[in-house]
Order: sequence, then C-alpha cells, then structure tokens
Amino acid sequence: MSDSWYAGRWWQLNDWLLDHRPLWQPTPFTDPVPEWTRQWPDMADRIARMSDEDCQRFESDPVALSRELAALMPSLATLPELTDVPVFSGDEDGCTLPETRAHDMPGRKRLQSGAFASAVRPLNSTVVDWCCGKGHLARTLLPFSDHPVQGLEWNPALVNDGNRLAQKFGDSVTLRCQDVMANDLHLPGDAHAVALHACGDLHRRLLSRAANQRLPRVSIAPCCFHLSASNDYRPLSEFARHQLKGLALTKADLKLAVEETVTAPARVRDQVNTFSQWRLGFDGLQRSLRGVDEYLPVPSHPGWVGRGDFRQFC
Repeated sequence: MSDSWYAGRWWQLNDWLLDHRPLWQPTPFTDPVPEWTRQWPDMADRIARMSDEDCQRFESDPVALSRELAALMPSLATLPELTDVPVFSGDEDGCTLPETRAHDMPGRKRLQSGAFASAVRPLNSTVVDWCCGKGHLARTLLPFSDHPVQGLEWNPALVNDGNRLAQKFGDSVTLRCQDVMANDLHLPGDAHAVALHACGDLHRRLLSRAANQRLPRVSIAPCCFHLSASNDYRPLSEFARHQLKGLALTKADLKLAVEETVTAPARVRDQVNTFSQWRLGFDGLQRSLRGVDEYLPVPSHPGWVGRGDFRQFC
C-alpha cells in the first residue's frame, strides 16, 4: 500500500480518537460520573439499562457495541471500518513445536509461537530472536530457516536454560547474554529480527535499531506498550511526530491496548470482573470514610486476595 494510504488511515484514526477522547481516555474508577455521561446522556442511560449478559457480550465484541449505539452517536458507525484488519489464516498447527520437544514451554506460549512461525515463514536469512527468554520462539522457527537461529537475552539463567534445551534436542539455536538496550549493539547486516511479546521500550528499540541498520526484514508481535522510561508516548514515525494535530498519549492511554481480557480463560475473566466490582465498592467506601470525594490510588493486589471476600479486599 502507498504512503498516502497509510497517511490517510493515520489521520482517520487520529481524528476519531481526538473527537471521542471523553469515551476512552479517562482512567476507570477515577470518576463515578464520567464526563461522557453528561455529554451524551441518552447513550449513558442506554448503557446503564444493559444487563450483565449484555455487558459481557459487548465486552467481547466491541464492533457489536458500536453498532448497537450508533443510533445515539452516529460517529460510532465508522469504528468497525477504522479498526478492521486482515485476519491471518495459516497452518498454525503445522508450525507449532511438538509437545515432546516443548519442555518448560507454557501451552499458550507454544501456540503463540506456532502462529508466529506460520505468519513469518519462509525464513531466508539469519534469524535473530530479540529478548528471546529461553529461546522457545527461536526453536519453533528453526525448522523453517536455512540458517542457524540466534537469540539475545539479558537474563543469564534463561540463556543457560535455553542453550541446554537446544543442545538436548540438537537444535542449531544459540542464545547469548545481551542487553538489547545497549548503544553498541550491532545486528548482522542480513538479520531477520523477530520478537514475540517484547515489552514497551524493548520492541521500540528493535524497530529503531532495524531502521538505522536498514535490516532487510523485521517481524514483531509486541505487547505492554506502556512499559517505557518516558511518561509520554513519542511515535517512532517521522510523519506522526511532525503532525500538529497529533494525539498526545500517556502511559495510562497506552495501557488501554492490553486491558482486554477476552483471550483469557473463563476463570481469569470471572476474577477480573470480581475485582472490578470490589474496586468500585472500595472507591465508594473510601470516599465516604475519608470525607473526600476523589479517587484514591491503591497498589496492585497480590493473587491471594482473590481467594477472600470484599471485606478482606478492603
């Protein structure tokens, strides 16, 4: 696709987000009566009358929600088209590392690595697995590469475990200790850099490094966009950085991209719903007890709290 197409798409998304900031930008729990409920009272009333079943259904299908509410806010009708992306359909099963070789590899990681391999094959140059951990992705990619696969990881224990696994199964995979944020790091000139779940600044550093070295190919599936040394998001794209109407994003805004739990197991989704109810209950309680009608930040809770009740949570 042409640069003009990408620029036009960027402007559409940017303008939509700017126009609808009251809907998505406020941090949950901070305001019992968010500004958008006063700005669009009819829509707020419609949402307040939704059943728990409706909420669960729409949470897992935002497109359906936008269509449901489009009569009250016509601009929501454009959301499905703006957020539509191609669905990859590859031979994930045929690319997944066999269970007999997937030692120390969590089940979801195994499936994700297989899907990644299916999307990026064939591999025709030196593969470098960025932030490779124990090299699970590197070992998954190896059968589709004509070259040995390298891995970079800062944790020596993970490097040792990964090299042990590679040697055990006779895989041409070599992991080495490396701080990928180091300024003197230089990747092979023919490298195909790959990264699965490299968080925040880690995947951004890879993109910058690949662009500076003009690497022939980069494939990433990033996560945790908010994990950054900077409080404000600075786009890597020169085009986006120089737009006067660009949308200023904070860490809290970036975290929205990983807030959904639709891919989590049912048990985890139920626990998240319970914690959300408890957080709302606690917020009302602390406002009453303190006599101060404002949000009180609370620390993250340990997992064992979920085995108790609301009183113990408070």
